[in-house]
Amino acid sequence: MFLENPVNQHNPCGWIEVICGSMFSGKTEELIRRMKRAQFATQSVEIFKPIVDTRYAEEDVVSHDMNSIRCTPVESSSNILILGDGVDVVGIDEAQFFDDGIVEVCNELANRGSRVIVAGLDMDFKGKPFGPMPNLMATAEYVTKVHAICVKTGDLAHYSHRKAAGDKQVLLGEKEEYEPLSRGAFNKVMKR
Repeated sequence: MFLENPVNQHNPCGWIEVICGSMFSGKTEELIRRMKRAQFATQSVEIFKPIVDTRYAEEDVVSHDMNSIRCTPVESSSNILILGDGVDVVGIDEAQFFDDGIVEVCNELANRGSRVIVAGLDMDFKGKPFGPMPNLMATAEYVTKVHAICVKTGDLAHYSHRKAAGDKQVLLGEKEEYEPLSRGAFNKVMKR
Protein backbone atom coordinates (compact mmCIF):
# COMPACT_ATOMS: atom_id res chain seq x y z
CA MET A 1 0.00 0.00 0.00
CA PHE A 2 1.27 3.45 -0.88
CA LEU A 3 1.80 5.75 2.08
CA GLU A 4 1.87 9.34 0.99
CA ASN A 5 4.88 11.07 2.51
CA PRO A 6 4.66 14.73 1.52
CA VAL A 7 8.15 15.74 2.64
CA ASN A 8 11.33 13.72 2.36
CA GLN A 9 13.08 15.32 5.36
CA HIS A 10 15.67 12.62 6.11
CA ASN A 11 17.04 12.03 2.64
CA PRO A 12 18.28 14.56 0.07
CA CYS A 13 16.86 12.37 -2.72
CA GLY A 14 13.27 12.48 -3.83
CA TRP A 15 11.31 9.67 -5.41
CA ILE A 16 9.07 8.74 -8.33
CA GLU A 17 5.40 7.77 -8.10
CA VAL A 18 3.64 6.35 -11.18
CA ILE A 19 -0.14 6.28 -11.53
CA CYS A 20 -1.10 4.02 -14.45
CA GLY A 21 -4.11 2.26 -15.91
CA SER A 22 -6.58 2.41 -18.77
CA MET A 23 -8.57 5.35 -20.00
CA PHE A 24 -11.40 6.39 -17.65
CA SER A 25 -9.67 4.79 -14.64
CA GLY A 26 -8.99 7.99 -12.69
CA LYS A 27 -5.25 8.45 -13.36
CA THR A 28 -5.47 12.20 -13.91
CA GLU A 29 -7.94 12.59 -11.06
CA GLU A 30 -5.43 10.93 -8.70
CA LEU A 31 -2.57 13.08 -10.04
CA ILE A 32 -4.63 16.23 -9.45
CA ARG A 33 -5.55 15.04 -5.94
CA ARG A 34 -1.91 14.47 -4.97
CA MET A 35 -0.79 17.78 -6.49
CA LYS A 36 -3.52 19.75 -4.70
CA ARG A 37 -2.55 18.14 -1.38
CA ALA A 38 1.04 19.26 -1.96
CA GLN A 39 -0.17 22.79 -2.76
CA PHE A 40 -2.25 22.80 0.42
CA ALA A 41 0.89 21.82 2.34
CA THR A 42 2.57 24.92 0.82
CA GLN A 43 5.08 22.90 -1.16
CA SER A 44 6.28 24.30 -4.45
CA VAL A 45 4.64 22.41 -7.32
CA GLU A 46 4.87 22.37 -11.11
CA ILE A 47 2.62 20.29 -13.35
CA PHE A 48 3.48 19.45 -16.95
CA LYS A 49 1.72 17.80 -19.86
CA PRO A 50 2.68 17.20 -23.49
CA ILE A 51 1.88 20.12 -25.75
CA VAL A 52 -0.15 17.80 -28.03
CA ASP A 53 -2.81 17.24 -25.34
CA THR A 54 -5.34 20.00 -25.98
CA ARG A 55 -8.52 17.95 -25.40
CA TYR A 56 -9.98 20.08 -22.59
CA ALA A 57 -7.68 23.06 -22.07
CA GLU A 58 -4.29 24.22 -23.26
CA GLU A 59 -2.87 25.24 -19.87
CA ASP A 60 -4.71 22.92 -17.49
CA VAL A 61 -4.57 19.25 -16.67
CA VAL A 62 -8.23 18.22 -16.71
CA SER A 63 -9.77 14.92 -15.62
CA HIS A 64 -12.75 13.34 -17.41
CA ASP A 65 -15.05 14.67 -14.69
CA MET A 66 -13.67 18.18 -15.32
CA ASN A 67 -11.55 18.55 -12.17
CA SER A 68 -8.52 20.64 -13.16
CA ILE A 69 -5.23 22.13 -12.11
CA ARG A 70 -2.99 24.69 -13.84
CA CYS A 71 -0.07 23.25 -15.82
CA THR A 72 2.68 24.05 -18.27
CA PRO A 73 2.43 22.32 -21.66
CA VAL A 74 5.87 21.28 -22.92
CA GLU A 75 7.23 20.07 -26.23
CA SER A 76 9.72 17.54 -24.89
CA SER A 77 10.83 15.91 -21.66
CA SER A 78 14.00 18.02 -21.53
CA ASN A 79 11.83 21.11 -20.90
CA ILE A 80 10.56 19.49 -17.69
CA LEU A 81 14.08 19.08 -16.33
CA ILE A 82 14.75 22.80 -16.77
CA LEU A 83 11.36 24.09 -15.58
CA GLY A 84 11.04 21.61 -12.70
CA ASP A 85 14.47 22.20 -11.20
CA GLY A 86 14.31 23.00 -7.48
CA VAL A 87 10.58 22.27 -7.21
CA ASP A 88 9.33 20.17 -4.27
CA VAL A 89 6.71 18.23 -6.25
CA VAL A 90 6.70 17.76 -10.03
CA GLY A 91 3.57 16.36 -11.68
CA ILE A 92 3.52 14.93 -15.21
CA ASP A 93 0.31 13.92 -16.99
CA GLU A 94 -0.05 11.78 -20.13
CA ALA A 95 3.54 10.53 -19.77
CA GLN A 96 3.03 7.92 -22.49
CA PHE A 97 3.10 10.73 -25.07
CA PHE A 98 6.58 11.92 -24.06
CA ASP A 99 9.85 10.81 -25.62
CA ASP A 100 11.95 8.10 -23.93
CA GLY A 101 14.02 10.84 -22.27
CA ILE A 102 11.20 11.29 -19.74
CA VAL A 103 12.61 8.36 -17.73
CA GLU A 104 15.99 10.05 -17.27
CA VAL A 105 14.28 13.39 -16.55
CA CYS A 106 12.18 11.86 -13.77
CA ASN A 107 15.20 10.09 -12.30
CA GLU A 108 17.29 13.26 -12.39
CA LEU A 109 14.55 15.31 -10.71
CA ALA A 110 14.15 12.64 -8.01
CA ASN A 111 17.94 12.53 -7.52
CA ARG A 112 17.87 16.30 -7.02
CA GLY A 113 15.29 15.91 -4.25
CA SER A 114 11.91 16.32 -5.96
CA ARG A 115 8.89 14.11 -5.47
CA VAL A 116 7.91 13.24 -9.05
CA ILE A 117 4.33 12.10 -9.71
CA VAL A 118 3.71 10.68 -13.19
CA ALA A 119 0.37 9.61 -14.67
CA GLY A 120 -0.12 7.77 -17.93
CA LEU A 121 -1.59 4.90 -19.88
CA ASP A 122 0.37 1.71 -19.30
CA MET A 123 -0.99 0.06 -22.49
CA ASP A 124 -2.04 1.32 -25.90
CA PHE A 125 -5.32 0.43 -27.65
CA LYS A 126 -3.85 -2.90 -28.79
CA GLY A 127 -2.99 -3.92 -25.22
CA LYS A 128 0.76 -3.38 -25.73
CA PRO A 129 3.06 -1.47 -23.34
CA PHE A 130 2.86 2.23 -24.19
CA GLY A 131 5.93 4.38 -24.81
CA PRO A 132 8.18 5.08 -21.81
CA MET A 133 5.63 3.86 -19.24
CA PRO A 134 7.17 0.39 -18.64
CA ASN A 135 10.55 1.97 -17.90
CA LEU A 136 8.98 4.59 -15.65
CA MET A 137 7.16 1.88 -13.68
CA ALA A 138 10.38 -0.11 -13.36
CA THR A 139 12.36 2.80 -11.91
CA ALA A 140 9.61 4.26 -9.69
CA GLU A 141 9.57 3.73 -5.94
CA TYR A 142 5.75 3.61 -5.96
CA VAL A 143 3.37 2.36 -8.67
CA THR A 144 -0.40 2.71 -8.35
CA LYS A 145 -2.47 0.87 -10.95
CA VAL A 146 -6.03 2.16 -11.15
CA HIS A 147 -8.88 0.48 -13.00
CA ALA A 148 -11.95 1.63 -14.86
CA ILE A 149 -15.17 -0.38 -15.00
CA CYS A 150 -15.77 -2.46 -18.14
CA VAL A 151 -18.66 -1.05 -20.18
CA LYS A 152 -19.56 -4.59 -21.37
CA THR A 153 -19.27 -6.73 -18.21
CA GLY A 154 -19.13 -4.43 -15.19
CA ASP A 155 -15.84 -6.08 -14.14
CA LEU A 156 -12.60 -4.20 -13.53
CA ALA A 157 -11.26 -2.87 -16.81
CA HIS A 158 -7.64 -2.23 -17.62
CA TYR A 159 -7.77 -2.14 -21.44
CA SER A 160 -8.51 0.98 -23.51
CA HIS A 161 -10.37 -0.32 -26.55
CA ARG A 162 -10.39 2.03 -29.53
CA LYS A 163 -13.78 2.19 -31.23
CA ALA A 164 -12.61 4.67 -33.86
CA ALA A 165 -11.02 3.46 -37.08
CA GLY A 166 -7.29 3.76 -37.64
CA ASP A 167 -4.08 2.07 -36.63
CA LYS A 168 -1.99 5.03 -35.43
CA GLN A 169 -0.81 4.44 -31.86
CA VAL A 170 -1.65 7.99 -30.80
CA LEU A 171 -5.21 9.20 -31.29
CA LEU A 172 -6.44 11.73 -28.75
CA GLY A 173 -10.01 11.00 -27.85
CA GLU A 174 -12.77 10.51 -25.35
CA LYS A 175 -15.82 8.26 -24.95
CA GLU A 176 -16.63 8.52 -28.66
CA GLU A 177 -13.25 6.98 -29.57
CA TYR A 178 -12.44 4.71 -26.59
CA GLU A 179 -14.10 2.44 -24.06
CA PRO A 180 -12.68 0.64 -21.02
CA LEU A 181 -12.86 -3.16 -21.24
CA SER A 182 -12.02 -6.12 -19.02
CA ARG A 183 -9.62 -8.79 -20.23
CA GLY A 184 -12.45 -11.08 -21.38
CA ALA A 185 -14.34 -8.34 -23.21
CA PHE A 186 -11.15 -7.02 -24.80
CA ASN A 187 -10.14 -10.47 -26.04
CA LYS A 188 -13.62 -10.98 -27.56
CA VAL A 189 -13.53 -7.65 -29.39
CA MET A 190 -9.98 -8.20 -30.66
CA LYS A 191 -10.92 -11.60 -32.19
CA ARG A 192 -13.46 -9.99 -34.52
